[in-house]
Amino acid sequence: MDPENGYIFEIGIGIYPNRHVIDGHFSISFEGKQYSFHASQRLDQNRVPINIGPMRLTIDEPMNELTFSLKDPENKLNCNLKFSANSVAHQEPRSLMMEGTRTIMNTIRFTQLGKWTGEISTEAGTLNPQAIYGIRDRSWGVRPVGEQEGGAPGMLNQEPGVYWCWAPVHFDGFCTQFGTFEDRDGNTTQISGHKLPLYEDMSSAPSEIEVETIHSLRHSVKWQKGSRWATGANISGIQKNKEKFDLELKTMGPIFFCKGIGYQHDEWKHGIWKGESETGYEVWDLSEIDPADYTFFHTHQIAKATLGSEQGIGMLENLVVGRHDPSGFEDFFDGAK
Repeated sequence: MDPENGYIFEIGIGIYPNRHVIDGHFSISFEGKQYSFHASQRLDQNRVPINIGPMRLTIDEPMNELTFSLKDPENKLNCNLKFSANSVAHQEPRSLMMEGTRTIMNTIRFTQLGKWTGEISTEAGTLNPQAIYGIRDRSWGVRPVGEQEGGAPGMLNQEPGVYWCWAPVHFDGFCTQFGTFEDRDGNTTQISGHKLPLYEDMSSAPSEIEVETIHSLRHSVKWQKGSRWATGANISGIQKNKEKFDLELKTMGPIFFCKGIGYQHDEWKHGIWKGESETGYEVWDLSEIDPADYTFFHTHQIAKATLGSEQGIGMLENLVVGRHDPSGFEDFFDGAK
């Protein structure tokens, strides 16, 4: 995220050993458009090096530094970027979803904050991020991706839907992390909030790092009228010292649509078999996105954060499909009133 220059870029890489597929995405929201490059191929069982068509991911120092590059043969979208961590990789709660005796989802994820440096070239011009705000997360386990299975269709519930809100924030010397799933009535099915230190680089981090849990968490999201896109959020709780935790987020800059990294994508969704090696490229004019198109409901936005006297920059992620009473969504795809 670069709030000063008004862009968000994201990288997505998925390895699906049970489907023999690896896919990758690079997407950037900049100057009123979102540019996305996709690649998919058969998984090399050796796993490393991680190459997906013209994309390459190198683990330079485990849990600390990595490098990602894209060399588009048509030269429309290229990058060479390095991530350097400035927080530990913090594990979030397990996500578990069952259907009778069958496991639909069983994943664990960590989140880690850091900085990105390098170069990005787009059809709109070249950018040179210099230690801009970065967040990475990595999940592993079982999740429902890929082509539909055979047999009888699943019957998870009579009223399908999802509500997810996630908000990692950089402050000066520390960061906060928050995430929650809710059901259609607003009951929490998973929630976590934590506060942990940031460092100039991980060489200065002590061997034992305290991660503070925020208790009694509550949150509310403000929605743009007629859409499921957020304008801000409030997250509250109680800190270890019994002081109140009141975090205010206000979105700024461009919206980044997670469809650009495969979520809810018609053609480049996660884990599907595209062939031995396939690539794709697309551009969306952000002013022409239909807010009623559910494939664009999943968003990331830069957020200006206020926590007491502290100011920070974070990411606000939202995905709501279906009814959600606390948000005022009554139907499957309706927007905020």
